[in-house]
Amino acid sequence: VQLQASGGGLVQAGGSLRLSCAASGSIFTINSMAWYRQAPGNQRELVAEITSGGSTNYADSVKGRFTISRDNAKNTVYLQMNSLKPEDTAVYYCKGDIKTAAWRPVISYWGTGTQVTVSS
Repeated sequence: VQLQASGGGLVQAGGSLRLSCAASGSIFTINSMAWYRQAPGNQRELVAEITSGGSTNYADSVKGRFTISRDNAKNTVYLQMNSLKPEDTAVYYCKGDIKTAAWRPVISYWGTGTQVTVSS
C-alpha cells in the first residue's frame, strides 16, 4: 500500500492551497483518513481527520479555514486550506487506516510529505 501526497507549495498569507493524497495497492477497505503536519522543531500534529462515513474532526487552529474531504471511489483524501497563515508552514503528511484483506487488522499507512510554505 502506498499513499502519495501532492499539492503543496509556496503561497502568500491569506491564500489557498489544496492537498491531495491517493492510496494505491492492495486495499480491501479504508477506515479513517487524516492529515498531519510537522513544522521544524515541532512534533507531528493532527490537522484534520475524516471517517469512512464522512464525519470530520479538526484541530482548533484550523477550524473554519481548512476542510477535509474524501472520494472513496478514488481512495483519495483532500485538504482544502484557505486563509493560510505563516504558522501553517510545515510538511503535511496524510495517513490512512487500511485493511488489505477482510481477515487482516487495520494498519496505519503514512504518505510522503508535501511542503507547505506560507509567506507573510
